[in-house]
Amino acid sequence: MAPRYGDYQLEIYLNGLTGVLPKYPMTAAELERRAREALPPSIWSYVAGGAGDEHTQEANATAFERWGLYPRMFVGATDRDTSVNLCGIELPSPVMMAPVGVVGLCAQDGHGDLATADAAARTGVPMIASTLSQDPMEEVAARFGDTPGFFQLYTPTDRELAQSLVRRAERAGFQGIVVTMDTWITGWRPRDLSTSNFPQLRGHCLANYTSDPVFRERVGEDAAPDAVVAHWAGIFGNPLTWDDLEWLRSLTDLPLIVKGICHPDDARRAADGGVDAIYVSNHGGRQANGGIPALECLPDVAAATDLPVIFDSGVRSGSDVVKALALGATTVAVGRPYVYGLALGGADGVVHVLRSLLAEADLLMAVDGYGSLADLNPSALKDLR
Repeated sequence: MAPRYGDYQLEIYLNGLTGVLPKYPMTAAELERRAREALPPSIWSYVAGGAGDEHTQEANATAFERWGLYPRMFVGATDRDTSVNLCGIELPSPVMMAPVGVVGLCAQDGHGDLATADAAARTGVPMIASTLSQDPMEEVAARFGDTPGFFQLYTPTDRELAQSLVRRAERAGFQGIVVTMDTWITGWRPRDLSTSNFPQLRGHCLANYTSDPVFRERVGEDAAPDAVVAHWAGIFGNPLTWDDLEWLRSLTDLPLIVKGICHPDDARRAADGGVDAIYVSNHGGRQANGGIPALECLPDVAAATDLPVIFDSGVRSGSDVVKALALGATTVAVGRPYVYGLALGGADGVVHVLRSLLAEADLLMAVDGYGSLADLNPSALKDLR
């Protein structure tokens, strides 16, 4: 039987009959406000901040307001089929957790990667685990249970290290490799600059490197912490070109997903190069200001190939998820909201955020008469501009 995600609201209402109110916020704005109070200022600026004056980051979120979903009547969408097939992997819903490089620091115990993996196991929502992790990928993957996990690769300039990271991800049981293309150099981030804070330069979130045999061989088993950071900084960013795609493809037989694609020509060329899925994203507006909202790029990219499309950037609600699906996304990844939930309640907070997103999306489909994801296409939307 298909999951009835909308039943989460019934659970909340029934709990209210005995005086039990929701422990965590029910709106994105309140979730963000309370997370800001819970996180240290330097971590808050890293998670919440964007590039430049944050125009692109804000435009990512407001871009959803352009679209309205037509309600369709006499449909009787009593049961909603929200299952998807992503590169041969069956998922119960189209929601994923986007990679967030400091998620480990956002939990009160400093192990947010593990808590996020626990939430994935409890909800069936896959985690895309970042290379930048407080805990080694093997420990993160061990917490997924039956939920598929994906490993996000920041490709280092050291090809042997890149191969080692991918091989470890394969052995750990990850079911796909997501290569982020737009972060070989850090964008101009005034909030982080104002706190002079770059967590990795302080030795945080480097567990996947310090646990890697190739990295340890390069830096030396007894290297001082500052030497570890210095070596990491020297090899982290690889400005990949199309000439590197054949090599990337050769690293693994797992589905290869390229993240940061926003132009249809790039999508077509990536498809020709053998990737298995396209990930439309502008890094949540964190890397480049003055760009196009990612949602505006989604339809053209989705139409450019027959490959599955993952989408993120600006997703704040179940309504946003439904609109992105109608514009061509196969799955929709959420970032900051689940991190805010993590800051407030660890795995429980993440589970609440994910269940809320899924419930809203499910109930919206029910009320507006969309019984399956196949019913969500551009004709379901009206351009309100």
